[in-house]
Amino acid sequence: MDLGTLTYYFTRYGAIAIFVIVFLEYLNLPGFPAGIIMPLSGIMAAKGNIHFFWVMTVSLAAGLLGSLALYALGRKGGEVFLNAYTRRFPRQKEVLEKNLEWIRQKGCMGVFVGKLLPMVRTIVSIPAGVVKMDLMKYTVSSACGILIWNFAFIGAGYVLGDQVFQLLGMA
Repeated sequence: MDLGTLTYYFTRYGAIAIFVIVFLEYLNLPGFPAGIIMPLSGIMAAKGNIHFFWVMTVSLAAGLLGSLALYALGRKGGEVFLNAYTRRFPRQKEVLEKNLEWIRQKGCMGVFVGKLLPMVRTIVSIPAGVVKMDLMKYTVSSACGILIWNFAFIGAGYVLGDQVFQLLGMA
């Protein structure tokens, strides 16, 4: 998905588009990069299309829902899913094994920190489900990490919005 398409959807559909696209990004689907989605949401808020508070609320809800879907996938399909995934993407096996061990050792703090790390933040939910982390602890840890991550990127778009548009030739 390119910047023009995202801008069109965000402008036309507002909070609904933000929710759907952020949800898909938190499902770790290719083509939905947070480095574009989150700042663009902030830019839309800065331009007055939607209030910053609502962008944050919608993005937190979407991120948490996407994370909970992957947590449930890990919890219900766990080992079977990971075995199939690592057969398809063998280079990911070592990363996933490290994540499982890290989650076992670090628990809630591991999920929280994982939500702040690129590449780890979307897949950390699956190992948390596989190790059957307490759902409430997982949800709180995830929500805190998601809130910080989203605030950093959405806030950057909000503060630097006009400058970003000018850099991209969209002013």
